[in-house]
This record gives sequence, C-alpha cells and structure tokens, in this order.
Amino acid sequence: MKSHPLFTFLYPSMVFLSVIDLSNTGDTLSLGQSIIDGETLVSSGQSFKLGFFSPGNSRNRYLGIWYKITPQTVVRVANRNIPLANSNGALTITNDGALVILNQSKSVVWSSNSSGTLVNPVAQLLNSGNLVLRENSSSSSDEYSWQSFDYPSDTQLAGMNIGMNLATGLERYLTSWRSADDPSPGDYMYRLNIQGLPQWELVSTDLVIKFRTGPWNGAQFSGASMEPPSNGVFTRVTLNQSGLLQRLVYMNWSTTWDIMYSIPNDLCDNYAKCGANGFCRINQGPICKCLRGYTPKSQEEWDVLNWSSGCVRILLLNCSNGEGFLKLSGVKLPDLIDFWLDKNMSLDDCKAECLKNCSCVAYANSYVTEGGSGCLMWFGNLTDIREFQEVYYEQDIFIRLPASELDAIQSPNKKKRLIIIGIPANLGFFLLAMAIWVIYRRRRLKARGWRSGKDDIDLPLYDFATIAAATDNFSRRNIIGEGGFGPVYKVTYVHSVTKCSCRRGTEIIEILIMQGNLLVGQEIAVKRLSKNSRQGLEEFMKEVSLIAKLQHRNLVGLVGCCTDREEKILIYEYMPNGSLDHFIFDQNKSFLLAWKKRFDIVMGIARGLLYLHQDSKLQIIHRDLKASNILLDAKLNPKISDFGLATIFSGDETEAKTSRDHEPKYAFNGKFSVKSDVFGFGVLLLEIVSGKKNRGFCHPNHHHSLLGHAWLLWTQGRALELLNESLCDSAIEPQVERCIHVGLLCVQKFPADRPAMSTVASMLLSEGTVLPQPKQPGFFMERSPENSSSTPNGEDIYTYGAVSITMPAAR
Repeated sequence: MKSHPLFTFLYPSMVFLSVIDLSNTGDTLSLGQSIIDGETLVSSGQSFKLGFFSPGNSRNRYLGIWYKITPQTVVRVANRNIPLANSNGALTITNDGALVILNQSKSVVWSSNSSGTLVNPVAQLLNSGNLVLRENSSSSSDEYSWQSFDYPSDTQLAGMNIGMNLATGLERYLTSWRSADDPSPGDYMYRLNIQGLPQWELVSTDLVIKFRTGPWNGAQFSGASMEPPSNGVFTRVTLNQSGLLQRLVYMNWSTTWDIMYSIPNDLCDNYAKCGANGFCRINQGPICKCLRGYTPKSQEEWDVLNWSSGCVRILLLNCSNGEGFLKLSGVKLPDLIDFWLDKNMSLDDCKAECLKNCSCVAYANSYVTEGGSGCLMWFGNLTDIREFQEVYYEQDIFIRLPASELDAIQSPNKKKRLIIIGIPANLGFFLLAMAIWVIYRRRRLKARGWRSGKDDIDLPLYDFATIAAATDNFSRRNIIGEGGFGPVYKVTYVHSVTKCSCRRGTEIIEILIMQGNLLVGQEIAVKRLSKNSRQGLEEFMKEVSLIAKLQHRNLVGLVGCCTDREEKILIYEYMPNGSLDHFIFDQNKSFLLAWKKRFDIVMGIARGLLYLHQDSKLQIIHRDLKASNILLDAKLNPKISDFGLATIFSGDETEAKTSRDHEPKYAFNGKFSVKSDVFGFGVLLLEIVSGKKNRGFCHPNHHHSLLGHAWLLWTQGRALELLNESLCDSAIEPQVERCIHVGLLCVQKFPADRPAMSTVASMLLSEGTVLPQPKQPGFFMERSPENSSSTPNGEDIYTYGAVSITMPAAR
C-alpha cells in the first residue's frame, strides 16, 4: 500500500488559481460598518464568501466562510457553540478592534477576543479563505491582530498551519461537526501530538486514538510519503462527523469535489488494529501477525479475526548475554507510549544503551536524514505497527529477542530444542485428582442412539433423581424461562462431592473431586424438554453432540445432560442476565443496553456465527438465530444458545438439505445454507437497532414487516429513524447507520447476494469503507390487514406474488 500524501499538506502552504478575476472591492469590513443576515463579504479573487447561513435542515443561523463555487462547502464557522435563533444577527467591529457577532437584542454571542487595540481596524476576507483583523494602513501578514486560520473548524485550507505554536502556546486543531445540521464541535479531533517526536493523531473527544501517522523522522511522518501538491486546483482537508479525515480537490474543469485520500484508508490504518506487539499487513491474510518472539495472547480470539488482545512474549527477556535484535523495515514505528529519546546519540550507541536496560524492547534512529541520527527506545508493549509497501524514507526498527529466538532465525535448519518445564507438586496433585475423577466418575452417554457417527459423546451424564432434587422437584418458583421446547430452571448445585485423601510428605491433603463439570455452589441452568415438545430425541441428541464439541466464548457452554425414561434434560452454564429479547423489546429494560454495549453484543454474535460457519471443527448452520436464543452473561457478553435445529455441513458445501419442515422462513425447496443464518443475523441486527420485533411489527402508514420498514427508510435516506428512542443519547450515528446498512445486506431476497459472516464482521468494524448498496429484502411484502392475524396454530399468513406461504411464528 502506498502511504498517505495527505500529510504534506499539513505544514507547507499551497498555491491555487482563482476561478474568476474580478475587482478587489467587497472583501473588507471597516469600523462603524456591519454585515447583516443576507449580506456577504467576497474575497478579491472571488474564491470565498463570508456571511450567515443555516446548515442542513437546521433553522439556526451561523457566521461562516464558504467557497463561492460550491456554497454548500462551508470551511469555517465562527459561532459554533452559540447559534442565532433567527436572521437578525450582525457582524461588526467594536471600538477597541474586536470582531463580534450581535444577536437581535444587540448582545454579543461571539467575539474574536483580539489581542491589542487597533486604532483604525479593518476586517478582510483574503483569497486564501482567511479572515484577518488588522490596521487599515497595514497589509503585512505578520501584523494581524487576529486571524481565523488560528481557530479552524473542521477544515484546513491551503496556507493554514495546524499544530502547536510554541511561541504563543496556541494549539490549532480540526474538530468535526456534530452532524450535518449542527456545526458545534463533534466527537473527533485531528491534532499534532508533540510529546517526544511530533505525530498527527485522529482522536475522539475522550482522547481515544483512532489513527496516528507515526512520529516525525526529520523527513516525513513515519510511513507518510511526500508527494508535492498540484497547481490549478482548490484543495482542502476536512474531518467529517464520522471521524473520517479526507483530502478533497476541485479541479478548474470539474463540477464536484473529488476525494484524493481518506484516513483511515484501510483496516491497518485503525489504531492498534492488531493489538499490542502485533503488526498489520494490509495485503496479506489474515492482516494481523505477531512480531517475532511473540504469540497471540488469546488464540481463540485471533482464530475469529479479533486481534484486539494482541500478543505476548513466548519467552521472557532476562538480560542474558545472548539477547540481540531483529531488524524490521518498512513499517510505521510504534506509538510513543513508554519511550526514551536522545536526539544526539548514534545508532550503535542506541543499541548498546538498549542492551544495558533490561526493560528496553526496541530501538531506532529518531531521524533518518543525513544517514540517520538520534536514539528512540521503547519499553513495555509495542503498539500500532503497520507494514508499508512503499515509503520514500525507510526507517528501521530493531526488536529485542531472546537468544533462543535469534538462534532459530540465524540457524533455520537446526532442530528446535524442547524446553522441559518441571511440573510443580500442586499440579501433580491436581492431575492425580483428575485421574481419579476420570476413573470413577466419568460416564459415557449410551443407549437409545446416544452415538454420533462412530464416536461416543463424551459428556457427563447425571441421574434424574439428582437433577430433580436440585430443582426442588422442578418447582415452578425456580423457572427462569420457558420456550416451545420446555421450561428452564435456575439451580445452585449442592450435590455432595467425593473426597480423595492424598499424602504429601507428612501432610494429609483432601482433594475435592468434581461431580461431572459441576462444583459445589455453582449456578447452572437446567432445560427440561417437555414430553409434548417439538424437539424429539433426534433434535436432543443433535444439540448435545454439537454443543459438547463446540468451544467459543460466544456460544453457551453445556456441562452435562440427563436421560431417564422419557426425560431429556440439558444442563447449561447459567446466564444471569437471561436472553437478549428481555432487554431490547422491553421499554423499561431497553435503557440498560446503551448503544456501545449493543454494538459489542452484535459483534459477539457475529464472531460466534463466524466460528460456527468457518472456524469450528464441525461447521454448523444454527437455523434458529433470534433474540430469545442469545443469552447474556454477568458482563452482558452474548452467547448463542439452542442448537436443537442446527445441522452440520461440509466445509466445501454451501448448502445442505433438510426433510424437516423447520425452516420455511429461509428455504422453499428443502435446502438451507449458511446464508440462512446470515439472514437471521440481519433480522436480529435490525431488531437490536430498532427495539422492535420483526414478527408482529405494525406501522400506521403501511403493512410491511420490520424488514420492509427498514428498507423503505433506507431508500428514502431516513435510515436513522429506525433507531430506538432509548438509544438517542448514546448512539454513534455513523455506526448505527452502518449496522442498518449491513443488516439490510444480510436480509436481501436472494441468498447469493448476502455476504458471508466473515465479510459481515469485517464490514461492521471497517469504518470509512464503502459498502455495496443493499437490494430488496426477502419477504418484502404488504400484509393485508385482514390477513395480519395469526392462524390458530400460531403461524402468520403472508402473500408473496401468487404463492401463499405459512410461516411458523418463531419471532
């Protein structure tokens, strides 16, 4: 990937041609004059105008500067935080030489707070877009008492310097608008961080970094190229309300602004995309890799493309004589979090200094000019490293490694040495206890078809009497939920445990042996299938065999089961916050799930499905994804449950067949595929955003389902109206809109149009990436009022073309 030439625009000024060459009148405001609403100043070259305006659909009035060629492109707003309520505002100059905006009652709502007193002040709109305040007799740029370029809004123009003025202490930075209708400071800033070595950062207002350029190395910002700007164009850098920094250009012969570059430009631009001690490679898959000498902190998370946990050392550093460094070239240097800088030290001295400090994990030249100079050392984690395919000034970093790692690199043909780690005595006792448990307590599920292919299901089997006692004979006061397959009970396991006395020296140690996977005092959920349940022995066997073999943090854990005569009982880990539907569809509880937590839940469900479809040993289609089958643990982390309808498919198959009538929602020809789950995920995503159920959704203006309603709003450019009112204060609008966009892509009519879950997860996280436009959703139809009621067996009747479809009321 070629690096961003955007940053060359941030320091030097640029030259551009005027569109029209008219007279120099009409660009100044003198003492005693005013500009009222409806009047404007126009720069001498006819490039910029200054006046009052209303953004978007707002009725508030603001004083702004915009391009004359594109009046809708506002580059600066004066009274961002204090809008005028009507069109009775005025801009004028006070006797002491300050620019002020007055409201209808002549009160000051904004002031330039100019330093010094001017005798004969004049305000002038320059052809650069800079509004300056100066003495009328002076035209020198260094004699301005105030200039708008020192106080930018969301746009940087040619000639405008942003960063820190070390002489005055004034910091200039870009701040996004809150929305297209509200120019007040929004959620993002683009600023220069001068700690250590300067580097540009795109941060949220709570100072969470979204992107950084890398430090200044004397020639450029680490990894940023230095392409010269073109003449004959208007150009600007704008930070939009979704946190996207864009460089735009307007050619003399063009009619629109074209985007030259956007930041973040790709997934690797996102800050710390690969976590601590990982580095990002945009042209390889997967894009994240651990630095040499490190391994994923959570392999399970990395397997589902969640790299945020980063990497940890395989072997700890111990300051031995054999430790050394591995050179890494063509990368953006790590963030300056825990570092040390000496601008005068040579690279050799820097290496020696790093070796002497046992906490030093990497070093590099701080400057690349004139052969390289200065010393930059890092301590702790190395964060936000990315690989570049092309840089003009390559900068090397040297990563510290243990002697064994260096030996493996230098002698790749040598066999790796086995490191034998002594087993502590306590671990030995634990293994002994487990061995006793295996011998005396492990049971295999047997009889009545309890086999999966040729392999026995290896899961603890519990006596019915034990489960009945724990549930107080299945008392209704212990019921925490009840679905179509039967009730679910909450139980605190109190069954007695076996004790094993073991001798260690002269001590007698008692080890408690677990009953199956249960500990005394452990909370569990017992699902007792009703004798009249639609889930028969086949579905029960399938659920047990599938969940017993699945291990993922976003899938519910099965700890045992029970079969006795006609009884079929499943024992799960207890989820204290119940199911997702109890939150999102409840007016009172919906406020407990703010937008950030809902988005975390969405991503958790996506990762769970991705594991089922792609990364588990058994590739599985769930077939019954809905809010009531998403359980929430104590920290509100989502776990997919209820695998009674799930089925296994081969990794090289895209669909499977079913002879059972469980899935008319997704298939008409007896076939279903992973795209069935994608459809279910899309429905669930739109339900999480809206707080409305797809089934039973009612709108006064039409008879469409929730999917149809979302589609109508999307086509009318009103997608955000789908957002539940409880989320208005916490919602991140671009993220909400992206979720709706992805949800509509998932529920498209034809399965081939729906993205795979790996793509869905990537699209949800890839802010700034352009997504394809969704097509009409499946089951996009009008429900006639007379047919909107349910049939006696609980099924909804719909009409689609000439085909009548009876759909089970699963939602």
